[in-house]
Amino acid sequence: MTVVTEPLSENTADVIVVGAGPAGSTTAYHLAKAGLDVLLLEKTEFPREKVCGDGLTPRAVKQLVAMGIDISEEAGWLRNKGLRIIGGGSRLQLDWPDLASFPDYGLVRKRDDFDEQLARNAQKAGARLYERCNVSGPVVDDRTGRITGVTAKLGEEKREVTFHAPLVVAADGNSTRLSLAMGLHRREDRPMGVAVRTYFTSPRHDDDYLESWLELWDRRGSQERLLPGYGWIFGMGDGTSNVGLGVLNTSAAFKELDWREILKAWCASMPEDWGYTPENMTGPIRGAALPMAFNRQPHYTKGLLLVGDAGGLVNPFNGEGIAYAMESGQIAADVIVQAHARATPAQHEIALQRYPRVLKDTYGGYYSLGRAFVKLIGNPKVMQIAAQRGLTHPVLMKFTLKLLANLTDPTGGDAMDRIINGLSRVAPKA
Repeated sequence: MTVVTEPLSENTADVIVVGAGPAGSTTAYHLAKAGLDVLLLEKTEFPREKVCGDGLTPRAVKQLVAMGIDISEEAGWLRNKGLRIIGGGSRLQLDWPDLASFPDYGLVRKRDDFDEQLARNAQKAGARLYERCNVSGPVVDDRTGRITGVTAKLGEEKREVTFHAPLVVAADGNSTRLSLAMGLHRREDRPMGVAVRTYFTSPRHDDDYLESWLELWDRRGSQERLLPGYGWIFGMGDGTSNVGLGVLNTSAAFKELDWREILKAWCASMPEDWGYTPENMTGPIRGAALPMAFNRQPHYTKGLLLVGDAGGLVNPFNGEGIAYAMESGQIAADVIVQAHARATPAQHEIALQRYPRVLKDTYGGYYSLGRAFVKLIGNPKVMQIAAQRGLTHPVLMKFTLKLLANLTDPTGGDAMDRIINGLSRVAPKA
């Protein structure tokens, strides 16, 4: 095959962002808005599917508002008021907290459409988006060891191209081949989750609350077994429900069970009129890893910054990844913009070294608390007792919702906010 060489100017930018998911598109948007020349490289073509619960907490909504996304109902977004928790024979409905720092509502939208909206928004801001651009590896300066670009295969014909930039952002998800090629491997001492989900046509599609089931029972054999993890039901507002479950690798059952089969069995235990039956399933059961609590570090090295799942930013308390992907993208963009304005390479590097420190200051203590929480609930009996005792105390559960969803006011909040913020400050920022 003949390799077509592109003009250098078209393949050169101030920053290359690899991956146009929420982390990459948010990074590219903020960089482009600040006037930097950004290449946003996406290996697939939009619209494309991603495994997700499709539910957005107020943390993610705040980011969408900051990016000027139209989140109205007319634009296809479904709002939710809070979280309905089921477990221990109890059912508790909790509204999202009323805070100065975050809106009091969440949203629901399918990931194929959601991700494309963010990518097009970055493109509108000035980022140059290449779809069907499969990045194959880094370009590294032999003298300094710094990344100076990426190689890729572009388009249906898989044309070989090289893109150049002094900075590269890895937003290529949990597998993050780019990070691995730069010698950044996953930390085995950090928790990893797995999510599996599918869609059903259902009369429960229009629900004002996200629904979380804290007890996951396997009733397929002669003896019932309580499994580590939780189930969810999120109404999509389009005639379907997103039904799935999340499981942590801290449990003994993590590797031994087929979680797709567990999901099928769990759905079969639901009331028949909800419609969670095989004939109502609108797509296959799909699964994805949830890299948690900074499971790949450092978040900056030799010209490469990690954002979102590539840096293991999923919240270990609740498995939420989108909000932290977008927040880390905004943080990375801010650091890059400041570094770009420095006069010398040494000053440039000092500014870039700030990125991992900001991440640890922002999330480190909270994620350490989350790692301790994950170890506890790895025992399903602990989860069962917590559900049975906690759900009968609405005030305690309000505190728990704030803790698990990381929704507090950093200053001027109530007593619950001060306790959670205090715990996060004193916990190790590892």
